[in-house]
Amino acid sequence: MADKTTDQDQSQQVSAGDKHKTEVENPDAKRTKIKTEASLDETNENGNEEKQSAHQDVKQEPEDSKADVKSEDGATSTPKSDTDTPSSILEKGIIYFFMRGRVDIEKPEEVGDIARTFIILRPIPHDAKLSEGPLSDAGNSRILILPKKVLPTSGRDRFMAFVEKSAASYDEIKGQFLAGEEYETKTKGTRHTPAATPIGEGVYAMTTTGRASHLAYMITIPEKLGEVQKDLGVKEQGSFIISTKNPKYPAPASARLPKGPEYPKEILEEFRDLRWIPSRPNHLDHDNAQVLLIGESSGVKKALELQEDDEKAPKQEPLEEMEELEEKDLKRMHQLSRDHSEAIYTDLKVHAEDYPKLQTTF
Repeated sequence: MADKTTDQDQSQQVSAGDKHKTEVENPDAKRTKIKTEASLDETNENGNEEKQSAHQDVKQEPEDSKADVKSEDGATSTPKSDTDTPSSILEKGIIYFFMRGRVDIEKPEEVGDIARTFIILRPIPHDAKLSEGPLSDAGNSRILILPKKVLPTSGRDRFMAFVEKSAASYDEIKGQFLAGEEYETKTKGTRHTPAATPIGEGVYAMTTTGRASHLAYMITIPEKLGEVQKDLGVKEQGSFIISTKNPKYPAPASARLPKGPEYPKEILEEFRDLRWIPSRPNHLDHDNAQVLLIGESSGVKKALELQEDDEKAPKQEPLEEMEELEEKDLKRMHQLSRDHSEAIYTDLKVHAEDYPKLQTTF
């Protein structure tokens, strides 16, 4: 009963948010803003003009101090400081969605043909923007497995997921996750586990709204979702309430792992005697960490709302920061390749011809 009460507290819903659209004719095209956002942008621009005129006498920074600097993880550091980032954004980065067919099923024709669905989270620094080309290998990616195969889309959907691999390098992603394999059985001979198939790429942010944590994402490619994405619960903009399970308590029989996460003392102390706590990025840096994903039918509205503390400070709104990151990622992926599959594999530094193409139809 304690778990159920905690989950209900976390799964507060708000009205459905608008979705964005993409212009595909121009590689530099940006996501089209909804009308209400456009009017807000116009208001902000007018306000900015007034501020600029009021501060014309302020000495400008030398151009050299504004130069972008390429960081080790492949993103580009910007002159803005961490204090410009909304305090509600705990982490941001690139997100990939993959699926793997059942044994001997190379191309799934329905959800029942899928063995597992996967999420790869690739964090980037708070004070960074995306640069041109693929991100370099920072060895900080995480692979999450969703045994239910579909993503939760409403508060009624509460699905477990777990960290299959943390601190993953691109070589580990390629060799231990993307690749298929063959094995011998005594009864059926040679069996084949198919390679993972991409179903989407985009940007994400892990945020906090005080009582709960959220994992919000915006899809960059495919630019138009197909039946595969819709059947698996992938949205143009989506979000889940995300909670971390206390390893002290046993998991349901259907979601039990052979071994639990080896959390350090400071994380274990966060749980106290609670079965679930709002997730933090460092929770996902441990293999076998288990999380509960609760769908949010409102899209990213709740996850990316401006928090009271940030209203008093000159910080960028979470939604604006995510949209800016998404637009840069769209341009970056177009520069990698106009072929969606090739762009994803190039970003992960593997040869596209060796793996299944991005799938949008069954």
